[in-house]
Amino acid sequence: VDMARPILTPAEIPVRLPGDKIVNQRVKIENERAAKPIHAHITCVSMGNPHCVVFEDFLDVGKFPLEDFGPKFERDPLFPEGVNTEFVNVINDHEVKMRVWERGSGETWACGTGACAVAACVLSGRTGRRVLVHLRGGDLEIEWDERADTVWMTGPAAFVCDCECNPKEFGQ
Repeated sequence: VDMARPILTPAEIPVRLPGDKIVNQRVKIENERAAKPIHAHITCVSMGNPHCVVFEDFLDVGKFPLEDFGPKFERDPLFPEGVNTEFVNVINDHEVKMRVWERGSGETWACGTGACAVAACVLSGRTGRRVLVHLRGGDLEIEWDERADTVWMTGPAAFVCDCECNPKEFGQ
């Protein structure tokens, strides 16, 4: 799937930080639920929705308490529209492990735009332009095509369920 060009301009993401791009910038995240502030290195990207990618070598994303930290990023004043936050371990220059906190939803096991936001790995020099992203819901291959300036996503699709909605339940 052609996921389009990543947006890197802070005002367009949006993120309230100065500069042309937010790449590997150290920030302090605080909010009313935080017992103490979080200090993190972030790279911000929009893939049509805002993403904050967190790289901290000491974190094991598989054991990371995402439910404690995801909401703190989501609601921080740095992100006026909220933010999806990806916590990433770089395995090597073409493979990463990622978990994502999606604004308004909580942990999401498979997030295509979040996987595409790992373009942040390229920006920060952590990987090449083709990366295999391991998510709890499965793997996605992401390639940031420099010539076309677009991000390509390749991965499986799976049937999840059938449902029927009653419009009256939604106020219609």
